[in-house]
This record gives sequence, structure tokens and C-alpha cells, in this order.
Amino acid sequence: MTSTIHEPPTVSESNDVVAMMARIADQVAAPAADEVDIQGRFPAETISALRAEGLLSALVPRSLGGMGATYSEVSRGLVALGRQCASSAMVTAMHHIQVACLVRHGRNDLLRHYQVELVDRQYLLASATTEVGTGGDVGSSVCAVDVAGGTFHLEKQAPVISYGRFADGILATARRSADSPENDQVLALCRPPDLELEQVGEWNALGFRGTCSPGFILRASGDASAILDDPYADVSSQTMLPVAHLLWSSLWLGIANSATDRARRFVQAEARKRPGMTPAAALRLADTTALLQQFTDLVRGAVTRFEEIQDDPDRLSALGFAIAMNSLKVSASTLVVDIVRQCMVICGLASYRMDTPYSLGRHLRDSMGASLMVNNDRIMGNNAQMLLVHRGE
Repeated sequence: MTSTIHEPPTVSESNDVVAMMARIADQVAAPAADEVDIQGRFPAETISALRAEGLLSALVPRSLGGMGATYSEVSRGLVALGRQCASSAMVTAMHHIQVACLVRHGRNDLLRHYQVELVDRQYLLASATTEVGTGGDVGSSVCAVDVAGGTFHLEKQAPVISYGRFADGILATARRSADSPENDQVLALCRPPDLELEQVGEWNALGFRGTCSPGFILRASGDASAILDDPYADVSSQTMLPVAHLLWSSLWLGIANSATDRARRFVQAEARKRPGMTPAAALRLADTTALLQQFTDLVRGAVTRFEEIQDDPDRLSALGFAIAMNSLKVSASTLVVDIVRQCMVICGLASYRMDTPYSLGRHLRDSMGASLMVNNDRIMGNNAQMLLVHRGE
């Protein structure tokens, strides 16, 4: 198949990508955020708005018709979305993680053509990397792709596929063949009409309720060229793992920003009641603001580090970089909970109630999920093993 390369469109300056995502966050995601959370429904209006602006292909290169946005821009846009609706931001982040894998590791004609099609139709991509029987280890698979006559077939029991019912395509991991070891994996693009999802169970979670993430039995087939060119181990180390941790941390930073904003407004309101007196909570607010600054610098620094080496496979695959990205995830998922809890102490009962301008119940519930998305204990265990042989940089 030969790619149909579009002429690069007239794209706004890079800062407009951030501005567009921030505007959608404020005008579309924010008004629906509580309803999305309460009903546990998919944030369809946010995704529709992103689709209308062409933002679902923000990371696709301009040579293929996309915006050619940087990871820094997408990160900042996710901070804005995370401030208003963490579920919307999480769906958007997960989609961009899959697009990054496709762009960086899908080089054959079929996959390049699909990227052009993604730009035209603004497809939403989901991920199926977890599997029943692996204990949450995304680096191993039970299922395998069966390739015969240039066609692949796959059946996978996935305990979670976020927004699977709403996705236009799913990137799924599997063993390279029935004879391959569990860690010899590939990543396959599964898409309608040759994609069937049989839902198993429901999604009634504490937080990130709008991600709609029940389990599914995934059955798919397609052209064997829909299997990404690089082994999944390379896709993971060079793209999926670092980009996931960068973009997840960005939306968690958005949650922390929103909580701190509410705490600041609360303290300022208290100060206006007693002119000339500094509220007792102001000191805790200052401490929380310092934590937020650390969080901000942590995320920005990590994004910059990735962008500096994004085209160097050797540096991306180095132990030191993997340790740094794992540490980012653990630190960010800890900081977001710490900051939200501090803000709840600042606002007191007003944050605990669900009917005040300072309510932080949704923020707290969403933040608690951060450490469970690839469990922090598993990540620290991986770091511990790598540090046994890492010689430093």
C-alpha cells in the first residue's frame, strides 16, 4: 500500500495548540466535569471538541497532515485539561500515547497511510496492554498473534481497556507467535470492521470515572502490516513508557493546580473577612505552593529531557533514562495526592462537602488513582533491579 501524503496544512503557531486545548478545557470540559464524574460517563463533548479542532492528530507530523506538535505543547495542554476534568485529560493523554507509538514505530506504508487517515477522520485510539494471567505485567503476554497468508488474528482477555467502546482503533500487545516467550511481544493496530469487543464486567470506580474502563475480550484480525515495525520492548522503552509517564504526570499536575487554586481562593476569602489579619491557613498555602512549584519543575524538566534525546534510540533505551522516567511517575503520583490533601486541610469542611466552590472530593478521588496506574510498588521494584547494574551517567 502506498501512502497518500497530504500537503502540510496551514497550522497555527505552536503556542496555539496549547491555547486551543486550554480553551476546550475551560469552555467544554469544565461545565461537564461533575456530570461526567457522577454518571461515570464518557466525556464525549470534550473529545468531540478536540476532534473538531484537529487536536487528536496533534502529534502526527506535518508531512502526514498533522500538527507536528511537540511533547511540551501536549503536556501543557493536558495540564489545562487536568485542571478542569481529569477524566477528559486521561482519555486525551492515553490517546496521544498511542499516537506517539504509531508515529515513532509505525514506518511501513500501511501504518503511514493510517496516520494520514487518522488526521482526516480524527480517530480516537485506545490501548490494550494489560491481560488476564500476567499479574499486571505489561511486559509479558499470554495471547499471541497468529500470522498466516499475510493476515494476523488475535484474541486477548484484557481486564481493562479504557474507553474501549468509544475508540476507533486499539493498539494491543501480544506474543510475536505461539512459540514465542511471554516477553517477545509485538504491538498490533486493531481496527473496525475486523475488531470485536466483548465487554466483561462494568466500570464503577472511585476516580477517573469518565474513562469508562471495563474489561473486554478483544478479537481482531487484519493485514499483518498493521503490526508495528519495532518489537514492543523497543516501543515501550523508547516511547510508550516515557510518554505515558510524561503525559500522565502532566494531567496530574493539572489536578494539583486546580486544588491549589481553590485553596488560594479560600484563603483570600478568609483574609477579606478580617482585613489586616493573615489567616492561619495562609502558611500551609505557602507550603503547598512550594510543593506545586516542585511538581511543575519536575514535569517540565522531564519533558525537556525526553525531547532532547527523543531521536536517539540508544539514550532512550539506557537504564538511566528508564530509572528517571519511572521515578517521575512515582514522584508525580505521590505529589498530586500530597497537594490535594494539603488543600483539603486548608479549606477544611468546605473542601469535604460536595456543594461548595471549594469542594475537592473529585480531585482527591482522581488523584488516588495515580499510584495504581502501573502500581508504584511494581515500578520501584523495577528500578531496584536496574540500580543493581546501573553505573550512573
